[in-house]
Amino acid sequence: MKQLPIARLPELFAAMAAGRTLYIPADDGGQARFLPYRDGMEMTRALNTVRSAKDLFFPQTENLVGFQVRGREIALEETRDEVEPFVVFGVRACDAASFRILDTVFLAEPADTFYQTRRACGTVVTLACGQPEETCFCTAFGIDPAEPGGDAACWMDGETLYLRANTEKGAQLLDSLPLLEEAGDDAPGTAQAAIRAVAERLPLGKLDLTGFDGAHLMEKFNHPAWAKLSESCLGCGTCTFVCPTCQCYDIRDFDTGRGVRRFRCWDSCMYSDFTMMAHGTNRPTQLERFRQRFMHKLVYYPADHDGVYGCVGCGRCLTRCPISMNIVKVAKTLGEETT
Repeated sequence: MKQLPIARLPELFAAMAAGRTLYIPADDGGQARFLPYRDGMEMTRALNTVRSAKDLFFPQTENLVGFQVRGREIALEETRDEVEPFVVFGVRACDAASFRILDTVFLAEPADTFYQTRRACGTVVTLACGQPEETCFCTAFGIDPAEPGGDAACWMDGETLYLRANTEKGAQLLDSLPLLEEAGDDAPGTAQAAIRAVAERLPLGKLDLTGFDGAHLMEKFNHPAWAKLSESCLGCGTCTFVCPTCQCYDIRDFDTGRGVRRFRCWDSCMYSDFTMMAHGTNRPTQLERFRQRFMHKLVYYPADHDGVYGCVGCGRCLTRCPISMNIVKVAKTLGEETT
């Protein structure tokens, strides 16, 4: 366990940024985002960034390959962005838990080498939630906001920052920072107790997920409430774009005039052209698309992954949905008649 006065946080950031890129949650145009650290940058006071740290490992747009057509010949060009070692500081417990879900998708054989490279190069430093918000419900999914995980974890207690390595990468990072001082292993205990006391009182923390499993799949799928729940959905995809666990993407080609660039970009199951094929689309109605999103998070994914849900309770969809529809309302409505 290491420690450092919070007043010396700028020194810590400067040391972490030496020889590598450091990303911290900072205010940008009125919104909190993970931004490359520069001298004088301050960490945001917002609990969560608008979008999660997922962006640094699975970016919204990403070059895959280029093509040069010369007559009847096609030459391939390497266009993937080079990835160098980086650190992302201040990741909350919910976002850290999302990597377990993304890893099951992108690191399963055959592994996605783009994501795999970023995971290998990135070191995740988490920060325990001093004051969880009322829209937070990570505890409903078994996530402890006072024990945030990651390669290294941090706690702020009074005027002191405590840091603990959880993995070999985390240990290497902390060992490279001579300004850190030794601390007792139980040093953050007071801060953890305070966080858990607040989390215990969160209004959504005890969301009942009884019946959201493979055994009740058809019951949930055929629930009559889907029509009412989905009727006001705009299909805007905001919930998927702020979600730390959504991983759907599309692959497109762009003619630059000097060749063709193939890239991938985030997609959303809420869009009418999602999975569009020559014969049409698999889900032609908004009801079907709406149902797919929440069935995947609450039923399909846990049924296939030993009870692990496809949601981490970060609360972003609660605060960002323009019609105030979210996974909590869906779970409560569908759970009312669980047998």
